Amino acid sequence: MHMSDALLSPEVGVSFCAATAGVIAYSSYKLKTNTEDKLVPLMGVLGAFVFAMQMINFSIPFTGSSGHFVGGLLLSILLGPYAGVIAIASVLLVQALFFADGGILALGANIWNMGVYSCFISYPIYKLITNNNNSSKRLFFAAVAASVIGLQFGAFSVVLQTYLSGRSELPLTMFALFMQPIHLIIGIVEGVVTAGIISYVRKERPELLNITHYGANSHSFKKIAITFLLTAFIIGGVISWFASENPDGLEWSISKVTRKAETIKNVGGLIGDTNKSVAGVLGSVMVLGVGLAISFGIGAVRKRH
Repeated sequence: MHMSDALLSPEVGVSFCAATAGVIAYSSYKLKTNTEDKLVPLMGVLGAFVFAMQMINFSIPFTGSSGHFVGGLLLSILLGPYAGVIAIASVLLVQALFFADGGILALGANIWNMGVYSCFISYPIYKLITNNNNSSKRLFFAAVAASVIGLQFGAFSVVLQTYLSGRSELPLTMFALFMQPIHLIIGIVEGVVTAGIISYVRKERPELLNITHYGANSHSFKKIAITFLLTAFIIGGVISWFASENPDGLEWSISKVTRKAETIKNVGGLIGDTNKSVAGVLGSVMVLGVGLAISFGIGAVRKRH
């Protein structure tokens, strides 16, 4: 669902950059005042994991399309919504700046569509459905329902943003008729994957679901961080080779409406086209670095106060 700059007018792009900046600023404030020190460093590790997961496009049978994991709900469940939205923003920032996956002008809209909705709509829905009942069936239903709703909001937001940008070749109704159903399928897969990861964490590392009771230097915390980081490198460096080459849900929808997909392509990022394994590992390291930098920044501000 990564939008390119070509899909947005400057007015719409700047407006969503401003709105997203406000959300990030408020989330940073909440982290600075209300979050345990031990939670924040995990943002970089889990952000790197989500970056790698987003590289794995899965084919959607009988459509010629593909989808990929977004990760906002997963990050919110493990980190809380404020740290979650900052973590997903760091992923999208690295993708846009270095890998031309999403435009610079469109960065605010992309964070809004894939981060804000996931963290502040999907996550409350997940919490409402689970209601402290973590049975496997309840968790599975909550993750799928919350993911579907969040991605439906995100997909329709893309439709509205292009409409408000005056993209006459993407009529509102026709574009929505393709965007919503394909992202319904992607949302179901997102929910299943999220439920699987949370179920594994609950079984193998339940402390991660209540990290505030564990010290940042504890053996358990280090094992959690290393596990997710190594998994990110394996996914980005190896499994990414097996990702589907089909257009993603947004690209597919545009091609169905306009009979071409060129409008969503971006100019090459600072790194440009590179080997998938290199891109996967390097991108994960970059997101880890951004997350750690944010962690140190928040920690420094907190100590000053």
